[in-house]
Amino acid sequence: EQKRYNINEKGLGYRWHEFDERFDAAKHPHEPNQFGWVTEIDPFDPQSAPVKRTALGRLKHEGAMTVIAPDGRVVVYMGDDERFEYVYKFVSRERFNAKDRHSNFGLLDHGTLYVARYDAEGKGTWLPLVAGQGGLTAAAGFPDQASVCVKTRQAADIAGATKMDRPERVAVHPVSGDVYVTLTNNEDRGKEGKPGPNLANPRAQNIYGHILHWKEAGADPTATTFEWDLFVQCGDPAQEQADRKGNIKGDLFACPDGLWFDPRGVLWIQTDAFVREMGKPEFANIGNNQMLAADVSTGQIKRFLTTPRGAEVTGITMTPDMRTLFVNIQHPGESNSMRNDPANPKAVSSWPDGEAGQRPRSATVVIQKDDGGVIGT
Repeated sequence: EQKRYNINEKGLGYRWHEFDERFDAAKHPHEPNQFGWVTEIDPFDPQSAPVKRTALGRLKHEGAMTVIAPDGRVVVYMGDDERFEYVYKFVSRERFNAKDRHSNFGLLDHGTLYVARYDAEGKGTWLPLVAGQGGLTAAAGFPDQASVCVKTRQAADIAGATKMDRPERVAVHPVSGDVYVTLTNNEDRGKEGKPGPNLANPRAQNIYGHILHWKEAGADPTATTFEWDLFVQCGDPAQEQADRKGNIKGDLFACPDGLWFDPRGVLWIQTDAFVREMGKPEFANIGNNQMLAADVSTGQIKRFLTTPRGAEVTGITMTPDMRTLFVNIQHPGESNSMRNDPANPKAVSSWPDGEAGQRPRSATVVIQKDDGGVIGT
């Protein structure tokens, strides 16, 4: 069960157990079960305690995109950021009350957790992960819903979900309700002993990634069926290998990660290629990580900004008047080994303070137009 979450006898491999015994999985085998949850905070009450919403499942959450369905129920879309993992959604049992904020506390504790199966001819099904249904029996190791929540990946395996290429962020169009998910990459796809390509992840050794799009039946996020297609396959037309050329209409990019719709329906795409990949010939024409803007009606994609060396761009929001954009730059200066040299911390980058400053640091960038106008016009 721990191996299914990439946990060995000493934990996740980050050497935490050397500093705190509770992270020693051999001594404390249940400690890993405390992690991998969506956590809800109340931003209006700084004294409130964060709460783990365990009904949403335990996995390597990259995000939790929340929308309100036409009938008032809350739907949360989630990706499990690991090779060959799954796309999920949770549909609340109760309805959101816009007039009484406090009555919504605990809304995400009761409902149905689903995992996606992408079928032929662009059809798809949301498979319920409910103890006692779809093979999730006591004999299979799921005597109750708590076991489904703790062993969500194993439950999705039994349900027959589609194994994906590292599903990360999910974005929902503010008008149409169409849903998009980034599949960052999966260089293991099709290698010996590993699953091969499938309809929704059609490329072997998918180093560039892609973005998937679907429409829920009736434009209702609580629906259990949908229609899907590939919005874009990342790549470089200069590559000799046909399935690495991609089909981007616009500026080249790879390894999509962050994803967000602004209020008018512009889709913002943020990338996270490993630093060690950027120096390889396959990424020579793509450059540093970047953020792009996509017109989903035409498929046109344009670069908006690039990151400092060794950085990822992650997280985005905008003021209601769309005149100020907030973007996060993460781990600038990361080396090929993904570890900075303490003796020379600015070997890769000295962002944001420059050579006169200290080691590179993550920071939030605030972007405005010179003329004070709407971003993207």
